Amino acid sequence: MLDVFKRYRRECIAFFVLFALLSLYIATHPRGASTYVMTIWANQCLILALAAIAQFFVVVVRGIDLSVGAVMALTNCAASYLLNGSGFELVYGSFMVIALGTACGLINGLIVVFGRIQPIIVTLATGSIFTGLALLLRPTPGGSINYDFADAMTLDIVGIPTAVWIALLIILLFWFPLRQSGMGRSIYAIGSSEQAAFQSGISVNTVRIIAFALGGTFAGLAGSYFSYVTATGDAGIAANFTLNSIAAVVLGGVALSGGVGTLIGALLGACILKTISSLMFFSGLPPLAQPLIEGLVLATAIAIGSFGILTEKNRLRVFD
Repeated sequence: MLDVFKRYRRECIAFFVLFALLSLYIATHPRGASTYVMTIWANQCLILALAAIAQFFVVVVRGIDLSVGAVMALTNCAASYLLNGSGFELVYGSFMVIALGTACGLINGLIVVFGRIQPIIVTLATGSIFTGLALLLRPTPGGSINYDFADAMTLDIVGIPTAVWIALLIILLFWFPLRQSGMGRSIYAIGSSEQAAFQSGISVNTVRIIAFALGGTFAGLAGSYFSYVTATGDAGIAANFTLNSIAAVVLGGVALSGGVGTLIGALLGACILKTISSLMFFSGLPPLAQPLIEGLVLATAIAIGSFGILTEKNRLRVFD
């Protein structure tokens, strides 16, 4: 048990912090731990969690994706056109929305790899393009989502929020197999040492492109789930989710220097961030003070991540 804690200490710390915050939130909320309350909380957490997972894949290979929120906005606006049918139309629409997110991530990866440009610059530029496309689709919030489909994705199953089931499926059916696969190990190897990964025979360019594409896929899923929750399309969500996705991965123990952290940690970090926001809402803080607190939390989280990078660089200089 102690060995497991040492190996996953970042995730364990994030879990205990989330447990404490969630307990306080339930104690503060007038309706307690009802299915209704937990479903709303889980839905909000999953939206950010999917965005954080998108950021996670890019951060692990030593990048920062400033287009996560923009891809969410674009796929959310596309969903408001594509997910208002029924039957086959919903299946086709869902696939196209996720494929759109994947294509955006793939474009980022191709430009980073073959253009040899820093990810932060590339994604800043492409993020502006994706946001512009989203505004062309939805100049103002609007559109609609099939309500039965949205309800199925955002309510509960046997008293447990559907969002929790979705998170468990992502962990069990996607993350665990990927982490043990050659691709998963290659992603971490590149983040730890690109040169060593290359010398080990890993196709660094291919793996990095796949990591960006996976980021786009999960940003598309985040945009889709935002559509289920709000039942509309909104191009104005980009900036908020981009910054929060970075803060969430740091709070979940993912190192901005790359090669360290897990998808589970990113998910936990997102839940921590959303629980803090929910606590502030019920704490009696003046509405004008809440953005200040959220900004301080974001700044602190990113500062912790930046401090980790500086510490790592200083340690490497000592060994040089």
